[in-house]
Amino acid sequence: MSIPFSHWLAIALGGSLGAMGRFWVVTFSNRLHGSHFPLGTFTVNAVGSFVMGLVFVMLMLRFTGTDTLWHRLLLVGILGAFTTFSSFALENLVLLQQQQYWMALGYTFASILTCLAAAALGFGVGKLVF
Repeated sequence: MSIPFSHWLAIALGGSLGAMGRFWVVTFSNRLHGSHFPLGTFTVNAVGSFVMGLVFVMLMLRFTGTDTLWHRLLLVGILGAFTTFSSFALENLVLLQQQQYWMALGYTFASILTCLAAAALGFGVGKLVF
């Protein structure tokens, strides 16, 4: 399958916007919160999961398939760079190395449950709105 150059550009543009958005939210959240709990990454993953569910439904109903320029820009580019499971994994590893086992366990379960619930909520809202 050949991917048009315009789709690569959409992913690149979306990825840069998503990465800058993630950096801003993580920095702002962590400055406000000030504890060892990685609230910034937790926030971007929860918000990103909600928006991912919402946008996915919107694109599925608005377009016949998910392989559109909008899909590449919004889901792959912006939201793919905005949410960050790799940072989540590294932060958990650091918590474990600092022997903060309960915080690591809480962060893992809270992140998984919150992001699943946020994606389901976004999906549900998307079905109602679009």
